[in-house]
Amino acid sequence: MEIYLSLFWVLLGIGILMVLNLKYKLHNLLSLIMVGIFVAFMEGMSIEKIVSVIQAGLGSILGHLALIIIFGAVIGRIMTDSGASQKIADTVIARCGKRYLPIGLMFIGMIFGIAMFYEVAFLIAVPLIINIAKKANIPYMKLVIPTVIGATVGHSLFPPQPGPVALVSAFGVDMTQMYIFCFIVAVPAIAVGGLLLPKILPGLEHLPLRESLEPKEIGTKKDLPSFGISILIPLIPAILMITASVVKMSVGEKTDLGKICNFIGSAEISMLLATLAAMYLLGYRRGMNNEQMGRMMNQSIASISDVLIVISAGGILKQVIIDTGVGDKISELAGQLPVSPLIIAWLITAIIRILTGQGAVAAITAAGIVAPMIATNNINPALMALAVACGSNTMTMMYDGGFLLFKETFGISMKDTFKTWGGLELANSVVGLSVVLILSLFIH
Repeated sequence: MEIYLSLFWVLLGIGILMVLNLKYKLHNLLSLIMVGIFVAFMEGMSIEKIVSVIQAGLGSILGHLALIIIFGAVIGRIMTDSGASQKIADTVIARCGKRYLPIGLMFIGMIFGIAMFYEVAFLIAVPLIINIAKKANIPYMKLVIPTVIGATVGHSLFPPQPGPVALVSAFGVDMTQMYIFCFIVAVPAIAVGGLLLPKILPGLEHLPLRESLEPKEIGTKKDLPSFGISILIPLIPAILMITASVVKMSVGEKTDLGKICNFIGSAEISMLLATLAAMYLLGYRRGMNNEQMGRMMNQSIASISDVLIVISAGGILKQVIIDTGVGDKISELAGQLPVSPLIIAWLITAIIRILTGQGAVAAITAAGIVAPMIATNNINPALMALAVACGSNTMTMMYDGGFLLFKETFGISMKDTFKTWGGLELANSVVGLSVVLILSLFIH
């Protein structure tokens, strides 16, 4: 009975969070703090401990993700303003031709999703897609869906994005294994959602397009950076992390070289190096001065301050769940169900995502609940991280930021947004989980 009561208070807290966000339009920061305090009280946490738990929850996420999020925003802004993003798009399109355009755009979307915040990747890619669709005489939504599904999968599955990095940290996942499994899961997910879905969804060719949506051209082709430099910048963190992990496996973590790899291959340092490379190769070397670079950095950091605070506040409820032992109790209850722990982890995360409308918050919150299942059920940590990541990237409601961004950008109806955005999110989430379950048959 105690287990069910603990679960009830968590679910009630999430319900209150939804009401505060939807009905009263309260800022997520205040909502998350208030719900965290409510759940702590109802779970029996002593009043003198609650403030320290709030500090620990907020600080654990903020301290770990702040630099990663800031560097990611700066890189995204530099790539946009320098024309590097446009160069990647133009090159892939030229190589693919009309027939293989959706595949090329999925590649672009994934690169952007790995390198930038989803919202940044979306806003960079959309004008390019519209321009491409007009030139190729293809209904724009048939190209939007492949690109957006690539961006959402890249953003939700791959480090150094905040959600995946938090899961890697929470579950103690080997970074090399995480990247390998990410690619195995991502390819079928984007193939089904990006290639099959546009073919079976009816009415895509008749969807309206907001008149004010125009392509953003940075300049003439000769003004753009080279494709090699453009594609290298967003891939630097992944290259450094994978290389460092491989070297550590060869020489050992305790050696001097292993310690250097630990340093360079960390998310913070690899993102710092990628940022410095972007500043030099896409900024200073192309004539930008310190004043311009400083202004660009200030604008990019200011644009993600709210995201950073909200994600950090999500750590409060996670910390409450951990410190009150609710995660262990839910794990005990889930262990009694005749269902794979990976499915349970996905379902818990998906419910939190649907209720709160925050993918990273859902992943971080769910991590505190499902972490005990890893040891109890002998689950590979990377597979558990991917199950949670897929759950954080599932179908969303009309109060979700991604849903509204998609709807308002194109000027389509609520029904069509559910059909397109909702369909692609649900498809990549379910297919991703299915691949994770298949991998679990062979990997422990």
